[in-house]
Amino acid sequence: MDVLQHLDFYILRALWILGIPVGAYAFIHALRQRADAFTAVGKLTKNAWLGITGAGLLVLVLFKGPLSNGTLFWLAGLVAVLVYIVDVKPAVVGVQRGDQRW
Repeated sequence: MDVLQHLDFYILRALWILGIPVGAYAFIHALRQRADAFTAVGKLTKNAWLGITGAGLLVLVLFKGPLSNGTLFWLAGLVAVLVYIVDVKPAVVGVQRGDQRW
């Protein structure tokens, strides 16, 4: 019964722990892509996404997740990283493979 009373703590802690590798993956992926692929799909430049994912990763590391005083900043960092993974990454990878038609 004690676990159920603290379930929200464990879920939020797991989100914090999983957020850091996701942010690192997004930053490294953006770093390894060609710069012209970002503009070819109509997204921000490579440097802009490196800044966004890098800042998101930094916020995810510095703030101790949703259990700290910086919850709003932590959430913004997580959203920034997830936007890259869900929206930008598939478009950039697709244009480099030649999957997308212009």
